[in-house]
Amino acid sequence: MADTTDTPAVGAGGKQPKSVRVVLLALMIAMMLAMLDNMIIGTAMPTIVGELGGLEHLSWVVTSYTLATAASTPLWGKLGDMYGRKGMFMSSIVLFLIGSALSGMAQNMGELIGFRAVQGLGAGGLMVGVMAIIGDLIPPRERGKYQGMMAGVMALAMIGGPLVGGTITDNWGWRWAFYINLPLGAVALVAISVVLHLPKKRAEARIDYLGAALLTVGITAIVLVTTWGGTEYAWSSARIMELIGIGIAALVGFVFWQTRAAEPVLPLHIFRSRNFTLMSVIGFITGFVMFGATLFLPFYQQAVQGASATNSGLLLLPMLGAMLVTSMVAGRVTTNTGKYKVFPVVGSVLMVVGLYLLSTMGTGTSRLTSGVFMAVVGFGMGCLMQITMLVAQNSVEMKDMGVASSSTTLFRTLGSSFGVAIMGALFNHRVQDVMAERAGALGSKVTEQSAQLDQASLAKLPEAAREAYQHAVSSGTHSAFLLGAVVAVVALAAAVFVKEVPLRGAGPKAPDDGRTDGPAAPAPVAEAV
Repeated sequence: MADTTDTPAVGAGGKQPKSVRVVLLALMIAMMLAMLDNMIIGTAMPTIVGELGGLEHLSWVVTSYTLATAASTPLWGKLGDMYGRKGMFMSSIVLFLIGSALSGMAQNMGELIGFRAVQGLGAGGLMVGVMAIIGDLIPPRERGKYQGMMAGVMALAMIGGPLVGGTITDNWGWRWAFYINLPLGAVALVAISVVLHLPKKRAEARIDYLGAALLTVGITAIVLVTTWGGTEYAWSSARIMELIGIGIAALVGFVFWQTRAAEPVLPLHIFRSRNFTLMSVIGFITGFVMFGATLFLPFYQQAVQGASATNSGLLLLPMLGAMLVTSMVAGRVTTNTGKYKVFPVVGSVLMVVGLYLLSTMGTGTSRLTSGVFMAVVGFGMGCLMQITMLVAQNSVEMKDMGVASSSTTLFRTLGSSFGVAIMGALFNHRVQDVMAERAGALGSKVTEQSAQLDQASLAKLPEAAREAYQHAVSSGTHSAFLLGAVVAVVALAAAVFVKEVPLRGAGPKAPDDGRTDGPAAPAPVAEAV
């Protein structure tokens, strides 16, 4: 079992020791690395293609990273449960930094794609490691205090990513978009190595290689379907049908094998907890909505409202600011009262209402009005973002903390893949239809390569075609956000059935009875010195 001979358990009342705050700062840096990377790289991609060539392989720079991240996420969680989280987390940081350094030194597009996959393998352990270590260090009742910190990191990454990426690329060159990870990662690595002390684990069980392989194949097929469907290949094409078949077969085989494996990668017994299963569903929907919204909102404001592309990250401030404030309030209320069911319910309602309001935006909608609508969505997501992880972790035993964290992260990642793909396909289809209706052959020609035009291309269009395009984008965002509102209703239905279970580590006045709606879980025993 774990070695618990260190100092008293963290979070057992009073303020957190200074060393714990140092660990949390290091964890937030690692979390920002995982979230910031794709957003920085996005603004550098035109320059990268200009130097390395290989425009036809451009999508794989992102896809290889996403695939590696999604496929490795459950494995990092399980390895952390088996062999200790500190070592696995530090390994994931090192792997991420190696991938970053190699990506910065890439000499052609093929090398960049391969090195991005290495980077993605490390990134799969960053978010999982952060969530699982916080789950070890801080009891669920106290964990709400730190929701605002995590939401702030997310908001900072989404707002600052495009701005930082553009600044780095313009002044230092695109390679520094990768190299910038090295000093940040080194700081996190040193702080965690020196300050963080977790119980040592030794597992005699073998790694479930067959389960890991089946899960990897299944996730890879799903991500490729959502990435290629409607873009590289038609949804009804043989390639997409093959991938769907492979994905279903692999996942069915995975579930079957997990019931028989001695040490399964994803223990199915954690899904016996109703709250854990419901949080997985809500996390999937939140990822679906959030990444779809962050993709289409800046594009709508640039194409229809005439905003500058340079400030695309700042355009999300109403949504991200509302999300940050609400997450902080939700965390504080949860810590003080131990109650949390109200947040998934209210958050889902606000998300449905906000997405519906966004679907009503037209060519005449002001920035103030769209900002208010975005804030409503932000308030909803702020109620959901961290509560889903908190409740999921509270619903399993401590020995399954890593698996619970990785599973919740995986469902959110898959939700984002589905959201971007499905909402994107619907948006593109609608834009092309409206352009053909309003601008005839010229409209079809304008959008035959892509339904998303940059500012330079838009400025070159004739006035009539530009006006038609604005109506088309407005119609496309209407369809995408209306779909998001319908999907968000599923999250609301799931939230209604969440069971209010006392959070572990419920403070001095509430006994820590360790009750969950799944297997009983002891209070955290991890310590930070």
